[in-house]
Amino acid sequence: MSEVAGPVVAAFDFDGTLTRRDTLLPFLARGLGWPGFLRALLLSGPWMAGYALKLVRNDVAKARLLKMALAGRSSAEVAHWAADWARHDLPRQLQDWALARLAQHRQAGHCCVIVSASPDIYLQHAARQLGFDALICTGLEVVDGRLTGRMSTANCHGEEKVRRLKAWLPERFGADAGQVTLYAYGDTAGDMPMLRLARHAWYRGEPWRDVPSRGE
Repeated sequence: MSEVAGPVVAAFDFDGTLTRRDTLLPFLARGLGWPGFLRALLLSGPWMAGYALKLVRNDVAKARLLKMALAGRSSAEVAHWAADWARHDLPRQLQDWALARLAQHRQAGHCCVIVSASPDIYLQHAARQLGFDALICTGLEVVDGRLTGRMSTANCHGEEKVRRLKAWLPERFGADAGQVTLYAYGDTAGDMPMLRLARHAWYRGEPWRDVPSRGE
């Protein structure tokens, strides 16, 4: 990777980019056990079906599933699930090409950040384990040491990824997106707003050549 003046940031989507597939459902299955997991799916079934049929928004279906699965759970208990998941399940789900790109960025001294719609309850463990410098994701609300099942932030998906990145860059570097060299990695339409923001973008492991240079 060539040297570029000013801050250089590598922003990675998580599910399907760093990993081979979605991680929320496997994480919930590990923590709840199959009976509890199937119960949560059943209770959120109409919302999940509506999402599959494009009748319900992603954030609405996710919010219902999280509420059914996690409301009232101790944050300490869920942190224990997350540590187990990161230690035992995550390494088997990672994609070699994404790890290679991450290693190159880290070796070059670039700031590496996960930008994901998945929740902080387990992504903070993944980010730490993989050596990321920062994490931007969907936050879950905790009150008196217990999860409420509600999101504490907007669902970090699509344009929300761009909004959150643009807010984070000045906090981290005192610079806006136009003063930072951004590399971005994604795998779905929900990542494309972030890819368009970047100077260098990869989609499903391949350079994404539809991104115009900033200012054009």
